[in-house]
Amino acid sequence: MCGYTRKDKMRNEYIRKKVGVAPIEDKLRGSRLRWFGHLNRRPIETPVRKIELLNFAHVQRGRRTKEDMTRNYKE
Repeated sequence: MCGYTRKDKMRNEYIRKKVGVAPIEDKLRGSRLRWFGHLNRRPIETPVRKIELLNFAHVQRGRRTKEDMTRNYKE
């Protein structure tokens, strides 16, 4: 594609700049924003928009602590 091999040990950033390819983070961000815009154009009655209105404050996120595991085991 650009004439370099793995043996040349060129940095990915240099090759991306030379070829003109955007970093994967930028591609993913653009894709997520495009999907978000698509969802926002949907009517409010659709199930996917109703989920936005739900309150998830009571839902725990992340891993359970050791205390949570032992407390549930004892009960």
